[in-house]
Amino acid sequence: MFRPYLVSSPASDKSEGIFTGYYEPEIIGSLIQGGKFQTPIYGRPRNLKRSAKPYFSRRQIEQGGLKSAAKPIVWVADPVDAFFLHIQGSGRIRLPNKEVLRVGFAGHNGHSYTAIGRVLIRRGAIKRENMSMQSIRSWLSANPRKAPTIMNQNKRYVFFRRLTGAGPIGAQGVALTPGRSLAVDPNFIRYGAPLWVDTLDPLVKDRPFRRLLIAQDTGGAIKGAIRGDIFFGHGRLAAKQAGHMNRPGKYYVLIPRLAKPSS
Repeated sequence: MFRPYLVSSPASDKSEGIFTGYYEPEIIGSLIQGGKFQTPIYGRPRNLKRSAKPYFSRRQIEQGGLKSAAKPIVWVADPVDAFFLHIQGSGRIRLPNKEVLRVGFAGHNGHSYTAIGRVLIRRGAIKRENMSMQSIRSWLSANPRKAPTIMNQNKRYVFFRRLTGAGPIGAQGVALTPGRSLAVDPNFIRYGAPLWVDTLDPLVKDRPFRRLLIAQDTGGAIKGAIRGDIFFGHGRLAAKQAGHMNRPGKYYVLIPRLAKPSS
C-alpha cells in the first residue's frame, strides 16, 4: 500500500509546475558518408571526461573540433533531424536497406541546455502562442541559412551509442515505456519513484491527463522539483503529442505506508 504526497517546491512552496513531452524520432541515415548523408551522429569522444570545464560547444564541434576524438556511428541527411535527435536523446535511424539502427544517449559536452524556442520567440520569429516542436522544425527548415546560427544557440551537444534489445534506455538504466515513463530532476525525485501526474492532454487542452507514471529518466531542460517530461514512444502520434505537450500540472509521489518521505 502507498500513501500519496503532493510535491511542492522547497523554494516557493508552490505545487504547480510544467509538464512537457519527448519521443523516439525515426530519421533516415546511412552507415557510410556520401550523397545526402553528410551530417554525423557521433559516438562518445575518447577524451570526454567529467570536469568543471565544458567540452567543445556545438558550434566548435560542427566546425570540426572533435577531429579524431570521436567517430560517427551513422550519417543522416538532415541537420535539423540531427538537432532534434540530440534533444530527444534517443532515436531510430532507418538505413537504405530498410534496417533500423537504434541509438541512445552516451554523454554530452557539459554545456547548459538552451531552448531555441525561446530564442525564436525573443527574435519575433515565432509567436509564443504558436510555439511547438513542429513550429520550430518548420521555421528551421524554411530558413536553412539562419538555422545553423539558431541551433548553435543551444551549446549542448549529445553523443550516442548503438542500442540493442528493448529501448530506448532512460537514465535509470531501464527501457522506457510509452505513456508511463517520466523524466524528472533527480535532485528532487528519485529514479524508480511512482508518481501520480495531474496535468492536461497535449492535443486537447481542456482534457485532463491523469495517470500513474514512473520516474525513469532525466534531461538537460528538466530542472526543478515540479518539472516532468513524459515519454510518448515513437511514431507520428507520439511526435505530435510530444511536440505540443507544454501544460501546467502537479504530481504526487507515492510512498509505501511504512516509509517516511524524505525532507
